[in-house]
Amino acid sequence: MRGHIFSPLVAVAALAIALAGFATAGHAQGPDDANGSDSNIPSLKGKRIGITAAGTDHYWDLKAYQGAIDEVKRLGGTPIALDAGRNDNRQIAQIQTLIAQKPDAIVEQLGTASVLEPWLQKIRQAGIPLFTIDTASPSSINDTTSDNFFIGEQLALKLVNDIHGEGNILVFNGFYGVPVCAIRYDQLKAVLKYYPKVHIIEPELRDVIPNTVQSAYAQVSQLLAKYPKGQVAAIWAAWDVPQVGATQAVDAAHRSEIKTYAVDGSPDVVTLVKDPKSSAAAVVAQQPALIGKTAVDNIARYLAGNRGLPPYTYVPSILVTKDNAASLQQTLGQIASQ
Repeated sequence: MRGHIFSPLVAVAALAIALAGFATAGHAQGPDDANGSDSNIPSLKGKRIGITAAGTDHYWDLKAYQGAIDEVKRLGGTPIALDAGRNDNRQIAQIQTLIAQKPDAIVEQLGTASVLEPWLQKIRQAGIPLFTIDTASPSSINDTTSDNFFIGEQLALKLVNDIHGEGNILVFNGFYGVPVCAIRYDQLKAVLKYYPKVHIIEPELRDVIPNTVQSAYAQVSQLLAKYPKGQVAAIWAAWDVPQVGATQAVDAAHRSEIKTYAVDGSPDVVTLVKDPKSSAAAVVAQQPALIGKTAVDNIARYLAGNRGLPPYTYVPSILVTKDNAASLQQTLGQIASQ
């Protein structure tokens, strides 16, 4: 956790200002765009860039994957894009295929770190530059991601403030092997250390893929029957598909005292947060298309001779709440400019 605690309302205001500064033509942009230097990114003409994604069934995953593909094309390169469909063995096979094709660089997106790491090492051993999206790996030259430490802290502070620092919460913790989910969960626990009247109900819930929404709905519905009104204050998830099922279950049970929280900012979830009748209280929205684009921009810089890239590139995120959801839909590019 960061070395200071501050009001999430201040964080919301600061990030809103930051993203508003990036917003042009109905989408949130990054530092390259804001500084007018996007056109200075080196060409990828004649370059082949491998892209391997754990899956694209989730809004975030699809947008990041497509953002990377689109940027390779925009810069004149040829993408070799492979979607593993949430199958670890398939992604490993696809990585082997890419290594055999010897592209100029490879981008790996998400996945189970412990499973992938031996194969990421093989990419580097083959002399192919490896860049990652949301995968912290010692084999990666650069990982483009959101600041998940800040995201986890920010969401946790919003939750505990909303419940006035007291109450029981349900937590989904099914993908701790995915580094970004682990970071967000660890930050939640770090914040709760200082709020001793907030307790996580054990055992924790398990989010699954596929049928994430249906599973979350069933699990939460069962626990709402077990814990009557006043015994559950909030529900937390490391990503926002479980939040959809949890929100549906809470609303169906007419348990308006319970609020739901998560990360990613898929359009359907932002719409739920905007709805004053929905139990969805907040979601931290990322910019996945910009994350994918930024990863490819870093590849272009590296292949052009820039060896000074940092190990991590952080793309801004923003806390979406009932108060700002309507305005942020346009900033996040989820609705057309008015």
